[in-house]
Amino acid sequence: MDNPAPKIQDFSKRIITNLEKVIVGKSQTLELVVVGLLCQGHLLIDDVPGVGKTVLARSLAKSLGCEFSRIQFTPDMLPSDVTGVAIFNQVTREFEYRPGPIMAQIILADEINRATPKTQSAMLEAMEERQVTVDGVTYPLPKPFMVLGTQNPIEYEGTFPLPEAQLDRFFMRVRMGYPALMDEIRILELQQLRHPILDLKSVAEVGELLEIQELVKTIFVSPPVKRYIVEIVRATRDNSDVYLGSSPRGSLGLFRAGQAMAAMQGRDYVLPDDVKFLAEYVLAHRMVVQPAARLRNLSADQIVHEVMANLPVPGGDLSAKTEAG
Repeated sequence: MDNPAPKIQDFSKRIITNLEKVIVGKSQTLELVVVGLLCQGHLLIDDVPGVGKTVLARSLAKSLGCEFSRIQFTPDMLPSDVTGVAIFNQVTREFEYRPGPIMAQIILADEINRATPKTQSAMLEAMEERQVTVDGVTYPLPKPFMVLGTQNPIEYEGTFPLPEAQLDRFFMRVRMGYPALMDEIRILELQQLRHPILDLKSVAEVGELLEIQELVKTIFVSPPVKRYIVEIVRATRDNSDVYLGSSPRGSLGLFRAGQAMAAMQGRDYVLPDDVKFLAEYVLAHRMVVQPAARLRNLSADQIVHEVMANLPVPGGDLSAKTEAG
């Protein structure tokens, strides 16, 4: 089989380069967003208002030529406001399904933690099974389907913390952060006359994205690297500072993210360095830190780094060619 990595790398570079026309100075964040895209995963963007979360989601949709939908979550929203509703048609004497905003390809779930638990639960089936059920009838969601959820980590008044079940369905958690001095000046210059997103063009087609997502799954992961991934995840469960460790979904997420990261760098095999770089983003939001550890200002991110510092890193040649003999 031909090496799929160059094709995946070329696709990724096109998307990132296009996004950088709008999102300035955030190349690492954009790289992580594309990793999530290639792995068919959902992203939780945890950051303060005004740093470009909404613009990022819109730019991604425009770059891919995908249908974009924004759901502004509020405490008075109902599940049917997300999934859609069945309405009785007086003419045909039958119920007709009126799709909700979830029926799109790139979804911005803005301030998702402002919705009540009942409404948040409407997202669970969509994010995991890629379908919604309304009045007992199941409707498949379009492909690709990606949710970019945002929440403000500072303002807690009028919010409902995301339950562990929903956090676990987010493939990665990323942060935008404030721009550097020169980057912020560049933002002023770019938006002086009109917003650059208005001129953003599509650089890929949906069919190509679906093909690339399947190719990512073929990237080789050696047995030592697989073991390393599982050891990291298991160590989060055994840590005394952790009340609830990462689930097996975290292991699978780290495995898949490693494949995407390797391919984006032109390799057809995963290195431990790929896993070490991604572990914080894939695992930290799936963990619940003990109250005593939180009092010591110990975060889940720090615990993941401590776990990796205490684990031996697999060595030797971990490429597919060696394993194939």
